[in-house]
Amino acid sequence: MNKLTRNDLYSLEQYSEVRPEFRAQVMAHKKNRRVPLGPIAGLYFEDRLTMQYQVQEMLRAERIFEADGIQEELDAYNALIPDGSNWKATFMIEIPDEEERRRKLAELIDVEDEVWVRVDGFDPVFAVADEDMERETGEKTSSVHFLRFGLSDEMIAAAKAGKALGIGVSHKIYTHQLEPLPENIRASLVADLD
Repeated sequence: MNKLTRNDLYSLEQYSEVRPEFRAQVMAHKKNRRVPLGPIAGLYFEDRLTMQYQVQEMLRAERIFEADGIQEELDAYNALIPDGSNWKATFMIEIPDEEERRRKLAELIDVEDEVWVRVDGFDPVFAVADEDMERETGEKTSSVHFLRFGLSDEMIAAAKAGKALGIGVSHKIYTHQLEPLPENIRASLVADLD
């Protein structure tokens, strides 16, 4: 999947004009890229379109229009675009109540290392988590983690040939899985593969 460049972006003025339609397009696209993992967690699979939206929103929110600032945002978000042999996702622990969230994050240390994907007929592939930075302490994990799932050529071929996909988390106190994935999500993820 090609990385984003400045030529792929709208200017701040252009973005203000197209934002409602672009946002609606991205939200519809994201519905096929979210995998719930139990009652408090979800995986949001990223791609070029989701990252273009993130960059545009950051530029808009921060009023960034200078070349260096735009490039910084591109560099940060391009790292989350899959390269054809992997999937990249944002793993979120979604607990609205602050006190409950603090308590649960202390119990879920290392949960990000226990998230996996599976192509039917193959062993699970566990995530490589937070390559950009350490996102947990000895006392708690973060509510947001960035994950990469590297796939073998054989797994990619099997997925493209229609094999079922599954996703789960196997933490000692939090175990959930979704197998097989619904076809709309499976098809969206397979489209990321070369």
